[in-house]
Amino acid sequence: MAQKPSIPKGTRDFPPEVMLRREFILDTIRSVYKKYGYQPIETPAMENLSVLTGKYGDEGDRLIFKILNSGDFLKKAQHLDDAQKLAPEIAEKALRYDLTVPFARFVVMNQNEINFPFKRYQIQAVWRGDRPQKGRYREFFQCDADVVGSDSLIFEAEFISIYDEALSKLGLKDFSIRISNRKILNGYAEAVGQSEKFQDICTAIDKLDKVGESGVKKELLERELPEAAADQLLQMITFAGSNDEKLAYLEKLFEKSESGKKGIAEMREVFAFHKQMESFRGTIDFDLTLARGLTYYTGTIYEVVTNEVQMGSICGGGRYDNLTGVFGKPGLSGVGISFGVDRIYDVLMELNLFDERVMDGIQVMLINFGGESLMTSLKVLSSLRQAGISSEIYPDEAKLKKQFTYANRKNAAFTLAIGDDELSTGKYQLKDMISGEQQALSLEEILARLKE
Repeated sequence: MAQKPSIPKGTRDFPPEVMLRREFILDTIRSVYKKYGYQPIETPAMENLSVLTGKYGDEGDRLIFKILNSGDFLKKAQHLDDAQKLAPEIAEKALRYDLTVPFARFVVMNQNEINFPFKRYQIQAVWRGDRPQKGRYREFFQCDADVVGSDSLIFEAEFISIYDEALSKLGLKDFSIRISNRKILNGYAEAVGQSEKFQDICTAIDKLDKVGESGVKKELLERELPEAAADQLLQMITFAGSNDEKLAYLEKLFEKSESGKKGIAEMREVFAFHKQMESFRGTIDFDLTLARGLTYYTGTIYEVVTNEVQMGSICGGGRYDNLTGVFGKPGLSGVGISFGVDRIYDVLMELNLFDERVMDGIQVMLINFGGESLMTSLKVLSSLRQAGISSEIYPDEAKLKKQFTYANRKNAAFTLAIGDDELSTGKYQLKDMISGEQQALSLEEILARLKE
């Protein structure tokens, strides 16, 4: 009995028409990264488990895909207790959860060859054992840029411009670049007298979009925050106003919070730097509720959402002061961002923003008449390719209808027919597959026409 073909939940195959659109997204982002001086690297799909664990919080650790070691180690485990004792033998490696932690490991391993500050971009797949749903997959691509080895907030301002330029080039017209600072979150905890509850406060605030103010308050109370502190916290994070008004509002509340005041100062500096840079279509929003959950963030944090489609964040990032410290090189500050390629794809599809040129196929398909015609066609095919013109020939001597159907499905711009008459005259039939116009042209004329 034949096996029914299938793939794991949360993964996908990508046919050519999807890949062409994905490559358009990646090429657009890559071009912006290069424009800003970022260079490419790659890291292995799997890392040692010890590299990944403890970097993403308890929830993140639960979503890491562990890789079973080679060999039948599970055979030794008769009971759950035995399996737990054998855990190091069962799984020592895991699929990477993101690109930032592997990047930190890469930096430490290659520190003697790296020129600091080191600006890199990385476009590769990551894996998370999450529940698949709209816009959320178990295997997906991240498109990261990071700079490590500098405390300068110029890079924070630069990343705002990178988000803005890349998303505008992709065709998005209404999107918000949300920005805040983890030190401001510390300021919240200190302002309400609950410094020891910092992580609980971050976790609760991060759920505001999903559960609303009442849900956040309920969670804060469940995490044993006094009701007065919970009410004060909600009043702070729901303050409405311009970016400058929000900064002034928090500055008064953070009079006794050194961490909070430092966060405000950093935000002002980032805004001042970015004011000197070109802006495109995005709105920059100082979001008092932004509390990205990754525990390694220490300064600026970002999240980008589109206002045109109901979708979660499509980009994110932040400053991390000591991620390389766990790998033996403390004090090396870094900041980075990531584009969620899969979510961006879904957004562009829903908004019908893919230009038809993205789906361009080959420029020319040669008709196969067989015999001497085929030999001449192969020579012409070689000339076209040497001239940089994408082209192919139908492999079999088939009915014209079948060959033209194939050409249409490949989005061929032109077909080229070299039959007996064309062999005798040296003029070949070039047909425009969109207009239907057909001309008898020499090879030199065909090359000139196609290069136009």
